[in-house]
Amino acid sequence: MSIAGPPGGDGDRKPASLAEQQQALVRALWQPRHLDAIEFMAAYAHSGGAAALKHLERGLKAYRSNGHELARRALSAAYPVVEQLLGEENFVALARYFWQSHPPERGDLAQWGGLLAGFIAGLPDLSGAEPYLADVARAEWALHGVQTAADAPVDTASFALLGTCDPASITLVLSPGCLCLSSAYPVASIVLAHLQGEPSIEEVGARLRDGVAEAALVWRHGLKPCLRLAAPGEGAFIDSLQEKRSLLDSLAAAPKLDFNAWLAPAVQTGLLVRAHPVT
Repeated sequence: MSIAGPPGGDGDRKPASLAEQQQALVRALWQPRHLDAIEFMAAYAHSGGAAALKHLERGLKAYRSNGHELARRALSAAYPVVEQLLGEENFVALARYFWQSHPPERGDLAQWGGLLAGFIAGLPDLSGAEPYLADVARAEWALHGVQTAADAPVDTASFALLGTCDPASITLVLSPGCLCLSSAYPVASIVLAHLQGEPSIEEVGARLRDGVAEAALVWRHGLKPCLRLAAPGEGAFIDSLQEKRSLLDSLAAAPKLDFNAWLAPAVQTGLLVRAHPVT
């Protein structure tokens, strides 16, 4: 594709450098409409008649279609529940709109898409029809991101500190990437219903109608990303531990948490990886 310099009189145009050609192509790819992209590139292209313009149009269409398909695939991998909730046609349209509004800034498309929740929240028609959708997207992005969190093997021997040390002198370390997301909607139930089939869609519908608020806990157990409904007080407890506060202070921050009931499952599921003295 041969690109001239910035638009002007034909006699004033100079051949564009490779960098200028690339920049012009990138700008054309992110135009909101295909017609806008054609008009933009036509203004930069050497005159070559109708055949050259047709060749330019075919090339741009292929580039843009490929980009939109990449966007759909990348978002579908990270947001399968959002895709199910919207349906294929609406999800494709959302992916295309998001791709044009927030183009990738790095080569790894697996890391693209973290702004989708805020993007959805900023679309009145979409967030008004499905007000829980942005929170579902936040939970799914947390699940997606925890897959690449650092490894942290469980130090079973360290848990002996729980029986021998003052809670004020020790703290607990959670699985890297662990996150608790609070929502005004039953976000954990929505995600689990679509990914695991439990609770049922009917139960989720009842919780939505009843205005049930939930917090979703996300972490990784080995190589498996996990999500469950957070226990009462668990969010505050986890936040305190992640601030490296003592076990005593963290329990004080979460009076609703039943620590004795929480401890064994936390170890068994890889949520809790070790205990160590407060430093």
